[in-house]
Amino acid sequence: MRLDRFICKSTTLNKIDALFHIKNENVTVNGSIVTKEQTQVHENNIIKLNECILTPRPFRYIVMNKLGDTICSNIDEAYPSLFNNLNIENVSELHTVGRLDADTTGMVLLTDDGRWSYRITTPHHDCQKVYRVTLSKDISADAKDKFAHGLYLQGEAQMTRPAKLEVLSSKDVRLSIVEGKFHQVKRMFSAIGNRVVHLHREQIGSVTLDVAPGQWRFLSEDEIQSFHR
Repeated sequence: MRLDRFICKSTTLNKIDALFHIKNENVTVNGSIVTKEQTQVHENNIIKLNECILTPRPFRYIVMNKLGDTICSNIDEAYPSLFNNLNIENVSELHTVGRLDADTTGMVLLTDDGRWSYRITTPHHDCQKVYRVTLSKDISADAKDKFAHGLYLQGEAQMTRPAKLEVLSSKDVRLSIVEGKFHQVKRMFSAIGNRVVHLHREQIGSVTLDVAPGQWRFLSEDEIQSFHR
């Protein structure tokens, strides 16, 4: 974690105040004065501000059922931010674990633990993401095999990794992937000549969505640890 962020997470100071103290040599890391705010520090370092040891607030881990026409950004843009639905303190410290398009609904994980979110979003950790997909046309008979084999997406040199497609009805499917390429699900169906009408994420890893649209809850300790197994 960056030193300035560590200070903000351990005090009521904002980033500007944290930078002031760092530049004015009021901060030490393991007994040495540090004046660069981008310095990486860890929880086992002894970090002091004006000789007072700083202890960061515990990390938070949240699951939210994202509404349509909201964005995975900390600020409002063309659409309102999903963070507007979080009525908790220090919400600016949180980030989304990956992103969903504005029109996509369903599960979003939020945290202030960067190492935890990196583990979930990095493809080689094989973290499964499950989507319910409504299509504009009937799914083709060979779609399952194509998704299982991998697809070439427009502008990509490598094929997608194998994905599991479950056909629920002619235009309703469930897709499980372990990657998170830009607009990947929509591009995968476009590659087989179909179009996504609605996209909803139901599951990440072993955690399933169990809160109403627009609502959220903290993850249990077992759910948090499930991403380290």
